[in-house]
Amino acid sequence: MDINPAEKPVRHILSLSGGKDSTALAIYMRDRIKEMEYVFCDTGEELPETKEYLDKLEVFLGKEINRLNPERPFSHYLQIYNGVLPDARTRWCTRQLKIEPFEKFVKNDICYSYVGIRADEAHRKGYISTKPNILPKYPFIENNIVKEDVYRILEESGLGLPQYYNWRSRSGCYFCFFQRKNEWVGLLENHPDLYEKAMKFEKKDSATGEKFTWSQSESLEELKDPNRILEIKAEHEKKQSQISKKTNLTLGEVFSSSYDDEEDDGGCFICHL
Repeated sequence: MDINPAEKPVRHILSLSGGKDSTALAIYMRDRIKEMEYVFCDTGEELPETKEYLDKLEVFLGKEINRLNPERPFSHYLQIYNGVLPDARTRWCTRQLKIEPFEKFVKNDICYSYVGIRADEAHRKGYISTKPNILPKYPFIENNIVKEDVYRILEESGLGLPQYYNWRSRSGCYFCFFQRKNEWVGLLENHPDLYEKAMKFEKKDSATGEKFTWSQSESLEELKDPNRILEIKAEHEKKQSQISKKTNLTLGEVFSSSYDDEEDDGGCFICHL
């Protein structure tokens, strides 16, 4: 799309997730584009650590982060989809709770949307709008910013990593279906109330016998069994040990890297960056 600034002003918008990459991008761009607008699409199902982290970032940026909310809560859309939980294939939660509020905020304005995809993951596309007025920009790719640089940017800013990195490697809703087994265990141990809420969304279709669960192949009721938790923790600790022997990483990098080998290209980018 050709942009003629004389016809209409161009907006610069950076969508935050509460994750390390989008946060580092906001820090990186703070003094580069003064008119940058910062937004966070709040689904109403966020972790408290995410909100606390964004509050700290807002102070650092010295500018308000626009909190965008969907028109209806998650439970409303779940009813529309007949109780079928979102998954990596359907991702209706991303469309209804993240993308639509963002595109409504942009309206029909010409907008550069800044995406925190790094140079060492340039094969990942992230959120690309079908609206021709929303144009993606990738400053990290353009300036060869890689994962190590992201950690450095966060450390030098004083923000560091979000507190949920102690038990979780991604931002997003507390019931995110992209969570690994040990992250569900982390939710159970750190936020048992949210784990119980997530468990209540799971159900079994009485007519077909089909189970709608967050975690593939087992329900959260099954996953919270003490013996199953021990198995999950042992598997995760084994993987972390193998990775830590490869290179001299910080604890946060070890934790994050333990998922990078498993991560496919289908992550919910507008949530997790």
